[in-house]
Amino acid sequence: MAANTVGTGLEEQWRDILSVHARTMCEIDRVLHPHGLGASDFEVLDILATESPREGDQCRVQNLVGRVHLSQSALSRLIGRLEKEGLVERSVCAEDRRGVWVSLTRKGRDLHSEVRPLQREVLAKMLDR
Repeated sequence: MAANTVGTGLEEQWRDILSVHARTMCEIDRVLHPHGLGASDFEVLDILATESPREGDQCRVQNLVGRVHLSQSALSRLIGRLEKEGLVERSVCAEDRRGVWVSLTRKGRDLHSEVRPLQREVLAKMLDR
């Protein structure tokens, strides 16, 4: 009987985590939508801005997989959309033709700087208990 009680507590904790995550992602989507971004778009821009702080710095797409919680194909489509919007640039890795590099453009860096405070405000509001 004790195992059932523990399991129920863990399940409730898990559901609480999922609920906070879902509400937070929806709120991030809502505040970023007027800027043409969603939560996943912002995550990619934010990781690139952190991993590649100087203009022209590049990050391997493979390094983004798993950090943005998207499948490789979904991430590839997202990066393609960001590239069409002029926010990132892609290039093939010279050492490994299977590898793809991605970097923020000036427009991408500017947009990231503009919306980062909005995303951080949502995190503070939603995660401050």
